[in-house]
Amino acid sequence: MMKVEHIGIAVKSLSTSVPLFTSILNTECYKTEDVESEKVKTAFFQKGETKVELLESFDQNGVIAKFIEKKGEGIHHIAFGVENILEEMARLEKAGFILLSKMPKKGADNKLVCFMHPKETNGVLIELCQNLD
Repeated sequence: MMKVEHIGIAVKSLSTSVPLFTSILNTECYKTEDVESEKVKTAFFQKGETKVELLESFDQNGVIAKFIEKKGEGIHHIAFGVENILEEMARLEKAGFILLSKMPKKGADNKLVCFMHPKETNGVLIELCQNLD
């Protein structure tokens, strides 16, 4: 794991939350993107080395909609950048962690991603992400 790549925040509405975080972070959203596989719309901010990803569900049965229904808006996950996601997944599985998928999938911001089960990580959903570049 190289660094915190981004912090994912579940929100009910990007139209409300983007201006809020623009004001909080004193910077503009640099990218929005739909991730069909996760049924979310994303908005990204960058401050220094760290990015903030806002996540709005566009499906009432999507993972973000269910998260907000259960826990409300707030921090959803912390993502760590990795050089080689397949090697990191193998290392973590060997160490006894449960991964939510056997293979990484395409995520937002031109990344390959995989999530670790939060029951194994003190209740924190951790995302591994590798640049596709």
